[in-house]
Amino acid sequence: MLPNMDTIFALSSGAVPAGLAVVRISGADVPKVLASLIGAPPPARQAALRSIRTRNGLVIDTGLVLYFPAPHSFTGESVAEIHLHGGRAVVDALHRELAEFENLRPAAPGEFSRRAFENGKLDLIEVEGLADLIAAETEMQRRLAVEQSSGGLSSVYYGWADRLTRARALIEAELDFPDEEDVPGSVSDQVWAGVANLVTEMREHLLQLEAGEIIRDGFKVVIAGRPNAGKSSLMNALAKRDVAIVTDIAGTTRDVLHVDLNMDGYLVKLYDTAGLRDAAERVEREGIRRAEKAISEADLLIFVEDMSLDSATDTYPEGALLVGAKSDLPRKSMNDYDLVISATDGTGLGRLRELIVERLRAKVHPQSMAIPSRTRHKDSLAKSLSALETSLLNPTRGLDLRAEDLRAAGDALGRVTGRVDVENLLDVIFGEFCIGK
Repeated sequence: MLPNMDTIFALSSGAVPAGLAVVRISGADVPKVLASLIGAPPPARQAALRSIRTRNGLVIDTGLVLYFPAPHSFTGESVAEIHLHGGRAVVDALHRELAEFENLRPAAPGEFSRRAFENGKLDLIEVEGLADLIAAETEMQRRLAVEQSSGGLSSVYYGWADRLTRARALIEAELDFPDEEDVPGSVSDQVWAGVANLVTEMREHLLQLEAGEIIRDGFKVVIAGRPNAGKSSLMNALAKRDVAIVTDIAGTTRDVLHVDLNMDGYLVKLYDTAGLRDAAERVEREGIRRAEKAISEADLLIFVEDMSLDSATDTYPEGALLVGAKSDLPRKSMNDYDLVISATDGTGLGRLRELIVERLRAKVHPQSMAIPSRTRHKDSLAKSLSALETSLLNPTRGLDLRAEDLRAAGDALGRVTGRVDVENLLDVIFGEFCIGK
C-alpha cells in the first residue's frame, strides 16, 4: 500500500500542448501549497481566478483554482485543482515549483483513485468502472462503465451482503442463545429459503457475464477461408480503409490482422486470417496455426468462399456465416450461401453488417447494465455461489458448518467490491490508470 503522508500532484487533463491544463494536488499540505501559490485557498468548491506565482513572486500563469477541503473531495483528502493554459512551458513551470515543496511528489499512475479507495470514497467496482469510463470508445461501453462507476453494480452486491449478514446473525443467535425467547427456534424457514433465493439470483446474474465481457472487451468476429477467397478485401470494405494487403498471390496474409469497429454502439473486433490450406512453407504454416486459434476463440466466424470458382463447400464450424464473395465476377459455384457479397461494388455489405449486429445482440441482451464484466468478478462470485450451494446441499449437516459456509460466501462476495482481503489485487487494478487519475 502506498504511503499517504505525502501530498501528490499530477497533470490530470490531456497531454500538453492543449487549450487547457488541469493540475491536481491531493494531501494534507494542500492549504499550505495554495497559500504559497496564490496567497490563500479560495472558498471551498468555488472557482476563483488567481495569479499562480513562484515563491519568489514570479507569475507562472493566471487561471482558475478550486479547493475541496477534506473529507469532501474525490480522494477524501484536501484537494486542489489549478486550471492553467495548456502550454508545455506553463505546466512544466508549475510542476517544478510544486516539486520544491517538502513532502510533495509526483503521483504514481492511479494514485488519486487508489487514495479514494483507501479512504472509502470508492469501492473496487467503482474504481474499475472509472477506468473503463476513461477508456470507453463506444456508447455501450460508456453505459456499462457509468453503471459501475456510479455504484449501480456495487449496490447489487451490497444488498446480497446485507442478506447474508442477517442470515448469519440469525444462525449465530440460535447457536449461542438457543433458549432465549426472542431468538427464533428454527432458522430453516427464515434463513435457508432466503439463501435459496439468493442462489437463484446469483446464478442468473452470472449468466450475464458473457454480455458484460462482450460490451467491455468487444465482439470478436473472425474472417476465415481459403487463400484468395476475398477475406482481406472484405475486411478492408467493412473497415472502410486499407487494413490488409490485397494481392492475387495466395498466402499474402501470413498473420492475424485486427481492426476495431463501432457497430450500433458496440465494439466489434474484426480479424482477418491466413488462408486455410495444406502448406509446406514454415511461416505460412505458423500463420495457419494462428488462424485456427483465432477461429476457435471467435464469437462469430465469417467463412468466405470465392463464388467465381467451381469448388465444393468447405467444412466450417456450426453457427458460422457462410459468405459467397466476388459476386461481381461470373459465378461458377452453386453452393448455398447465407449471404452473397462483393467487396468491389458493395453488394451485400450492408446486410452483412446487420447480420453481425444481430448475432451480437443475440448474445448481449441484458435487462440492465448492472452486470459483471471481468474475470475477477466471475471468480469471486462463483466462489460465493459455490459456498452458498454447499450450505444448502446437505440440510442435516451441523448448523455451525453451514454457518461457516455462509461466512465463506460473504468473504468471497466482499472481495468483488474490495471490502475483504484484496491487497494483492490493488497494484494490478490501479495500474490500469494513467498518471493524474
